[in-house]
Amino acid sequence: MPHPLAARVPVLSALLLAAGLAQPALAQSSCASDGQQRPVALVERFINADCATCWTDPATPPAARGVVALDWVLPGGQGEDAPLSAVATRDGLKRLEALGTALPAASLTLRTPVQGRAGALRVAHGLPVSGYIGASIAFKEVTGRAAGQPWTGWLALVEALPAGTEGSPVPRNLVRNLLQVQWDGRNQLSKQEQRRFIESRSMDVPAGTNTDRLRVIGWVQDASGRIVAAAQSRCAGK
Repeated sequence: MPHPLAARVPVLSALLLAAGLAQPALAQSSCASDGQQRPVALVERFINADCATCWTDPATPPAARGVVALDWVLPGGQGEDAPLSAVATRDGLKRLEALGTALPAASLTLRTPVQGRAGALRVAHGLPVSGYIGASIAFKEVTGRAAGQPWTGWLALVEALPAGTEGSPVPRNLVRNLLQVQWDGRNQLSKQEQRRFIESRSMDVPAGTNTDRLRVIGWVQDASGRIVAAAQSRCAGK
């Protein structure tokens, strides 16, 4: 399906500055989850790139109020000849593996609630520079029975596509890149302390992406795989 969609060190420095990660004074100019409604659930729509009609399927479930959606296009058996191969990513296979779910022959939708209040999550990104974009995910763990365990952080770089894009019946957050990070929570802290975890990276922006529509969606899972926090960025004025 057609989609309408310098050196490494200097580029990384520029990305961190653009994302507001290098200096606090720049944080106000970044796109972040600050002040945004916290999602109550995560809906993930998986599409096999071999399925020519799955993107335009009128039965595609929309995201309800308070729910954030992710759209994964998965590499199919037809390889580069698959109808949706132009936007397929192997990151979706990694996500399916984490969920313990097999590659669907056509499409699959999974809904996962955000459970508990294990901590506060913030995600942010800057402006694209030379095909990369600086992004961050930060989790502040609160004290309690859940504190001190290992966490898994996920940060998806998505292209927000309005309904009607290439015939889609629903708005989509097409996953373009993915960061997964493991945070070890074994160190003991006092009751007054909180554990803070942060990861900032430069993420590749695939060719053909409309960079004006980029944002990040993040979530944190506990040792049992439950989602305990989720957040999505928004740029000022958008």
